[in-house]
Amino acid sequence: MFGRPPFEERLAARARERGPLKPGTVFPHAPAKMLFFFGFGVVVVTHLIALSMYFFT
Repeated sequence: MFGRPPFEERLAARARERGPLKPGTVFPHAPAKMLFFFGFGVVVVTHLIALSMYFFT
Protein backbone atom coordinates (compact mmCIF):
# COMPACT_ATOMS: atom_id res chain seq x y z
CA MET A 1 0.00 0.00 0.00
CA PHE A 2 1.36 3.41 -0.99
CA GLY A 3 4.64 1.96 -2.27
CA ARG A 4 5.43 -0.08 0.85
CA PRO A 5 5.99 -3.84 0.72
CA PRO A 6 3.27 -6.06 2.18
CA PHE A 7 3.21 -6.62 5.92
CA GLU A 8 4.42 -10.21 5.62
CA GLU A 9 7.49 -9.13 3.67
CA ARG A 10 8.33 -6.40 6.20
CA LEU A 11 7.97 -8.92 9.02
CA ALA A 12 10.23 -11.41 7.23
CA ALA A 13 12.85 -8.70 6.63
CA ARG A 14 12.86 -7.79 10.34
CA ALA A 15 13.24 -11.46 11.28
CA ARG A 16 16.19 -11.79 8.87
CA GLU A 17 17.87 -8.73 10.40
CA ARG A 18 17.43 -10.07 13.92
CA GLY A 19 18.95 -13.43 13.06
CA PRO A 20 18.61 -16.67 15.01
CA LEU A 21 18.13 -16.69 18.78
CA LYS A 22 21.11 -17.37 20.97
CA PRO A 23 20.95 -20.67 22.88
CA GLY A 24 19.46 -20.19 26.33
CA THR A 25 17.42 -17.08 25.53
CA VAL A 26 13.67 -17.53 25.69
CA PHE A 27 12.40 -13.95 25.54
CA PRO A 28 14.18 -11.84 22.91
CA HIS A 29 11.86 -8.94 23.73
CA ALA A 30 12.08 -7.46 27.26
CA PRO A 31 8.46 -6.21 27.45
CA ALA A 32 7.25 -9.70 26.51
CA LYS A 33 9.17 -11.11 29.45
CA MET A 34 7.74 -8.48 31.82
CA LEU A 35 4.18 -9.12 30.63
CA PHE A 36 4.61 -12.88 30.96
CA PHE A 37 5.85 -12.69 34.55
CA PHE A 38 3.27 -10.04 35.49
CA GLY A 39 0.47 -12.23 34.11
CA PHE A 40 1.88 -15.27 35.88
CA GLY A 41 2.05 -13.32 39.14
CA VAL A 42 -1.57 -12.15 38.79
CA VAL A 43 -2.73 -15.73 38.24
CA VAL A 44 -0.79 -17.01 41.27
CA VAL A 45 -2.06 -14.23 43.56
CA THR A 46 -5.69 -14.68 42.49
CA HIS A 47 -5.45 -18.43 43.05
CA LEU A 48 -3.98 -17.88 46.51
CA ILE A 49 -6.77 -15.45 47.37
CA ALA A 50 -9.42 -17.87 46.11
CA LEU A 51 -7.92 -20.77 48.08
CA SER A 52 -7.66 -18.68 51.24
CA MET A 53 -11.33 -17.68 50.89
CA TYR A 54 -12.27 -21.34 50.44
CA PHE A 55 -10.30 -22.68 53.42
CA PHE A 56 -10.60 -19.82 55.93
CA THR A 57 -14.30 -18.94 55.77
